[in-house]
Amino acid sequence: MFDRLTSGLSSAINALSGRGRLSEDNIADTVRQVRLALLDADVALEVVKTFTEAVKARAVGVEVTRSLTPGQAFIKIVHEELVRLMGEPSTGLNLRAQRPVVVMLAGLQGAGKTTTAGKLARWLIEKERKKVLLVSTDVYRPAAILQLQTLAGQVGAGFATGAAGEAPVEIARRALNQATLQAYDVLLLDTAGRLHVDAEMMDEVRALEAALKPHERLFVVDSMAGQDAVNAAKAFNEALALTGTILTKADGDARGGAALSVRQITGRPILFIGTGEKSDALELFQPERIASRILGMGDVLSLVEQVQQQVDQEKAEKLARKIGQGKSFDLSDLRDQLSQLEKMGGMAALLDKLPAQMQANAAAAAGAVNPKMLRRQMGIIDSMTPRERRRPEGIDGSRKRRIAAGAGVPLPEVNRLLKQFDQMQKTMKKLAKGGMMKNMLRGMAGRLPH
Repeated sequence: MFDRLTSGLSSAINALSGRGRLSEDNIADTVRQVRLALLDADVALEVVKTFTEAVKARAVGVEVTRSLTPGQAFIKIVHEELVRLMGEPSTGLNLRAQRPVVVMLAGLQGAGKTTTAGKLARWLIEKERKKVLLVSTDVYRPAAILQLQTLAGQVGAGFATGAAGEAPVEIARRALNQATLQAYDVLLLDTAGRLHVDAEMMDEVRALEAALKPHERLFVVDSMAGQDAVNAAKAFNEALALTGTILTKADGDARGGAALSVRQITGRPILFIGTGEKSDALELFQPERIASRILGMGDVLSLVEQVQQQVDQEKAEKLARKIGQGKSFDLSDLRDQLSQLEKMGGMAALLDKLPAQMQANAAAAAGAVNPKMLRRQMGIIDSMTPRERRRPEGIDGSRKRRIAAGAGVPLPEVNRLLKQFDQMQKTMKKLAKGGMMKNMLRGMAGRLPH
């Protein structure tokens, strides 16, 4: 996410290197480059104007201390203005209302409303300990109703049925009655979308709002939508008086303009950001962390939180004990590590949260261990016998051919994995001799949540 914006802002800031003071003369060109970078990232023109004027007003005449280069001083200003632009850190949904609290999702078709409804239900169930009922009023796309029903089952939420021939308001009213009678805490309403804003669509969401009086009215927007997102945000805010926004598909957006535009255009906070396809890929929106990622500083705090939530503590402690006792790291251990990596979205998802300079050094690793390759490598290990996993040095040519056939991969892939494992095992043995590996793994296990 934000690749294009990060690249543009980095180029602009690098132009200030070697300056002793930020003056009107040497800041003008940098601000112009910042403006171009924002426009290239699809940030709304009115937002670009407000932002660059604020940066310029603060930057001109700023004294550069001994510990700061002009570039660092300018980064600090840009970072603070980005945070101000994107608003306060999100604390989630406002659920201080009589049960069932109705949460309405609205937006254009393709923005990811249905997937987001499932993610939000899981977040409410796991983080807020709420009993959630899902309902879809998208009678124009029957597959949407079935998709939401499937998601409800996957995340442990209830589902209120509806048929393609029914009026959306009738489906919604029946769902509200069900939520009330069955003591649900939250009713999540997934509405229909269109390819563009139209009068019929706005009339429908207004009717649903009038019928259910939702406590939260959330605009779901595709991060890659660019100016379309800004126009849709204006229309939905006028129709519904939005209470917040959810940004989706942030993992695939190289521009990031919607994140900087929607909040200022609507005046409403960004509450969540979707970072992947899985039902747990939903994060509270943290402007300071997003600003750091935009400026190439990474988002190490989010990375640490992700590791704490998704790394299996028991397996980490087991591996720590095994290495500490001088036992060899085997292919079963590698299989566990690959599985943990896949759960966290693969190397690319982790690298996206590292500072830019570290990303550059690790880019090759991301390419070598992409999600598809992770699954292939796990398939190779799964095709081995328990003995072969424990003693890979005994895998001869005929065994390799059998493993390759069982995993459905070419023989060279098996050879490559075994060679990589051999190098990894030798490195870990060296570290274990000095006690470094044992201390590191035990330290990691000690930091995991209990």
